Amino acid sequence: MTSRARHLVLGLTTLALAGGLTAVPAAASGPLVVQRGGPARTVPFTADRDGEAVIAFRAAAPGVSWARKGAEAAVVSVAVDGRHVTDLVVPSADPTPRSLGLGAVKRGRHKVTLRFAKGSAAAARRVVLAGTRVRMPRADQLALRHAPIVVGRTGWPFGDAYQNARTDTPLIAWHEARPAATAGHRVLEYSVVWSNEDGGTDSPALMARWGRTTDIEWVYRVEVDAAGRRVPGTGVYQAPQHLTLKFTGRYEGDHPVLQTCTQNNNMCDVIMPGSPLRFLPDASRTLPAGRAREAVMDREPWTYRVMAQEMVREGKIEKRSDPATREVGDQRTYLYAELVKRTGAATGSGSAPGVTLGVRLRRDPSRLYRSDHGEPTWSIERDGAAATTVELPAGTTAADIASVEAVRRPVGLGDNGAPATVTALNRGFFLNRSYLPGASAVRWSGSAVLTAARPSAVVWRP
Repeated sequence: MTSRARHLVLGLTTLALAGGLTAVPAAASGPLVVQRGGPARTVPFTADRDGEAVIAFRAAAPGVSWARKGAEAAVVSVAVDGRHVTDLVVPSADPTPRSLGLGAVKRGRHKVTLRFAKGSAAAARRVVLAGTRVRMPRADQLALRHAPIVVGRTGWPFGDAYQNARTDTPLIAWHEARPAATAGHRVLEYSVVWSNEDGGTDSPALMARWGRTTDIEWVYRVEVDAAGRRVPGTGVYQAPQHLTLKFTGRYEGDHPVLQTCTQNNNMCDVIMPGSPLRFLPDASRTLPAGRAREAVMDREPWTYRVMAQEMVREGKIEKRSDPATREVGDQRTYLYAELVKRTGAATGSGSAPGVTLGVRLRRDPSRLYRSDHGEPTWSIERDGAAATTVELPAGTTAADIASVEAVRRPVGLGDNGAPATVTALNRGFFLNRSYLPGASAVRWSGSAVLTAARPSAVVWRP
């Protein structure tokens, strides 16, 4: 067997493709390698019906690191039957599970073509795709059918056309479905996790109020009828300044085409010239019931590593981590927690209360390390499940924690007297040396009622 034949492999002999998709066997088994300056690689498959297809693999780019300037990522262009469908940004030399939408395909034979693409960092020489498979999941067809195509941010007319290969790259997507006002209709909403945001909320506030420095935004929302058809005029998107505007752009089938057009990853429905990157992530993921949006990151641990590495490369981490400052320290020194709360009725005028989490350590139980760093507007106002972080001294582990407290804190002037009730801590973990989440060591459920008279309560002890 020739070396070229070895590289053309996909392991399609092991493709037990679910959902009625039959694969055409490849010439050999093993990883598929896409090289700079090398030929395109192809993946043949046969669909037994019309529908939406997804491609999945473990992607690695030797020599690449999202933490190093000039080595950020390799880019792979993905086409179906000669039509450019999506791009894949590979930000790590470690094999990472990835899945992408391939769009709508007709019944019959098809070919996925993968090429090493422009926008790749200088250090990137090749991409290794292992365990590649194409599938058409029956249960997720509706969500995949209406998922948005996100064109990369360019900063047109003078910006970098490939900036999403180096900053604020889209990582994963998911959808939520809920009943519409019309019986039998549903509303589908799509959200994307970006590695960071170059504008908008600053990093220390992101850590305190949202428990991460990724940017998570809803992108597109649409109503569909009982047959899954788009209801005309119902498509809307999150526009600059977080406005909700009616979508008036073009569709590819039922996929709306949007573009990241702001530094904080809001969308435009007019596509600027010179936009080479486009992303159709696998949006079949769903949010676990009763969990904060950050739970989709928990299911994809590699997203935390990319998040932290971008902060390091862009100089957004203070040189010496210090929990006494408000600057973001080494993100491995934080407890990543998720609480559940609700706010009661106000009894007076003034600002509503937020809730902050505090941690006491065994070696110094008199000191309370707070998620809001003493800044009232960084406490958590929203009800339901919400993620936050608490910065602790370097080297702290879960075994060092003496207690976790919930603290009521009005976010502005005055106090409207409303109680805040904390009912759960869904998880609490640290990132390990590789910036990947460790096992959750903090879980609790109960009822801690915080009032102006009794504003704090211990909600967890080991």
